Amino acid sequence: MTYSVQLYSVRDAIEADLPGTIARLAQIGYTQVEPYNFAARADELAAAFAEHGITAPTAHAPLLSADQDEIFAAATRLGIGTVIDPYLPAEHWQDEATIRDTAARLNAAAKKGAEHGIRVGYHNHDWEISSRIGGTTALEFFAGLLDPELVLEVDTYWAAVGGEDPAALLARLGDRVVALHLKDGPVDHDKKAQLPAGQGRLDIWGVIAAATSLEVGVVEFDDYAGDIFEGVAESLRYLEAGEPSSAEAASGAAK
Repeated sequence: MTYSVQLYSVRDAIEADLPGTIARLAQIGYTQVEPYNFAARADELAAAFAEHGITAPTAHAPLLSADQDEIFAAATRLGIGTVIDPYLPAEHWQDEATIRDTAARLNAAAKKGAEHGIRVGYHNHDWEISSRIGGTTALEFFAGLLDPELVLEVDTYWAAVGGEDPAALLARLGDRVVALHLKDGPVDHDKKAQLPAGQGRLDIWGVIAAATSLEVGVVEFDDYAGDIFEGVAESLRYLEAGEPSSAEAASGAAK
């Protein structure tokens, strides 16, 4: 399993100095990143990636509200294999008809992506989990409408905020989940309270183990009260150290 970092986490630094931000992430130890809004700055990103040996297996782009041809062309330029639509607001997840329309549009986007050799996916927040359609989460109802080639990137923190056990949700979603967003914290809506992996209430190793087709774990913060570069560095160190043994976990719990 490899680890990446969502560049939205360091968005202020990106806006101020994109090449310097990529250099700093590389110094921390990241070899992969997940860009957002990458079509607008594809040339800058490509140059920074080449200079620092960075790849981008996944990326976020508003496939359902922007120029798909431009997005897929930029993804090809950057070597991005999977383009994920990262956000549809809560009102899109409250009724069956709207969800069916969203699924049909994403299926169509996936067909266009396939022409470029690019896979398409979707990334959740909490409202796709808290909303229920026919006794199941809106995300699961949605997943059942997607063509087989579409994938999911599950934000495990927002899944927990939405009221589900993330590991159980991942088990139900099965092989469609190829990427996870990994962050920690008190599991509430306070974005500033988010923490590096291993420092909050989320069972990080439990959710990783539950994603049986996982290709990449993506470190991400929606916001952070501390130094964001320290935050993403602490997450990477925790994840690369691997799951603690039962003895180590018991010792840590006793402290």
